[in-house]
Order: sequence, then C-alpha cells, then structure tokens
Amino acid sequence: MARPKSDDRRSAILSAAIRRIAADGPGASTAAIAKEAGVSNGSLFTYFETKADLLNRLYVELKVEMATAALDGLPSGDDLRERAFHLWSRWLRWATSSPDKRRTLAHLDVSGEITPESRHTASQAMASVGELLERIRENGPMRDAPLGLVVALTSALADATIDLMIRDPDNADEHCTAAFDAFWRMLA
Repeated sequence: MARPKSDDRRSAILSAAIRRIAADGPGASTAAIAKEAGVSNGSLFTYFETKADLLNRLYVELKVEMATAALDGLPSGDDLRERAFHLWSRWLRWATSSPDKRRTLAHLDVSGEITPESRHTASQAMASVGELLERIRENGPMRDAPLGLVVALTSALADATIDLMIRDPDNADEHCTAAFDAFWRMLA
C-alpha cells in the first residue's frame, strides 16, 4: 500500500526546486532538488511523474502566485491609473521580495519544457491583468500595437525597475513610481 502524499513534502520539493532552478537554471537535476528538499529522488517522483511535470507545475504555481499578489486588493472603479498603479506596485513588490521565485520564473519562461497547456493555464491567471492593459491602451499611442508587444515592453520595463529596486532598496518606492509614470505615458 502506497503511503499518502504529504502537502509538507510537496511544498518542500517545490521550495527546493525554486532555489535550485534560481541558482542552476532549468537544468538543475532532480537529485539536487530532492537532496535540498530532504527527500529521496524516488520520493520526488511520487509527487511529480517527471521532471517536466515538476517544472510545469512550478511554472503555473509561480504565475498564479504572482498574479494573486498583483491583483490582491485591486481597487474597483473607473480610475484606471489608480488600478494600474496598484497592480504595478504589487507586482514589483512581489518580485523584489521573492528574487528566487522571480529568477526561477524567468528561467522557466524560456524553457522548452513548459507546455502550451501550462502557458495557457498561467495566462488564465493573468487574464485580469490583460484586460486592464487593454482598457489602459484603448485610446493611447499603443492602441494598435499587438498585445504581445505591449506585454513585452511592459515586462522589460518592470524587469529593469525590479533590478534597480533590488540594487537600490532605499529608493525602491521612487524607482517604482518613476517607472510606472513611464509605463503610463507609453500606454495611456
């Protein structure tokens, strides 16, 4: 009879995977992940059928966590700038407070192991963000640009800002606000 799966053990494996992938990239071995989690390599495969399964589940969980952090407490109403700033600042705060998660997500984003299904599931978690971006840009200078380009530009600006906020934490709020102002001028 198989032992029941433990949520604590699964969480330990995911946490170890975040640390190992942040340090070593998606090529981090399952043996290293298992060792860091304090479980046997065989136990890891009790929770995740394959390494690709582990990477895909981790990708989706991190995207959902990031979206949840960004959307938590999002003001309702018609003030798009206020709503966008809330989303922007919460997104950047999540990334600066979770550098290993951010780095892991960046590695997984470009990994060939992430399936279209996982990318679709992750994009569903971000659907509210996309809808807000569409509303912001509908009358702005980027209204006719492909959404993919808008998302890429927004992500690049956010990544540069996050890096600066991490390097200069004493001025993180000012960097966040200045970058948001640039984002707003680009889109609205």
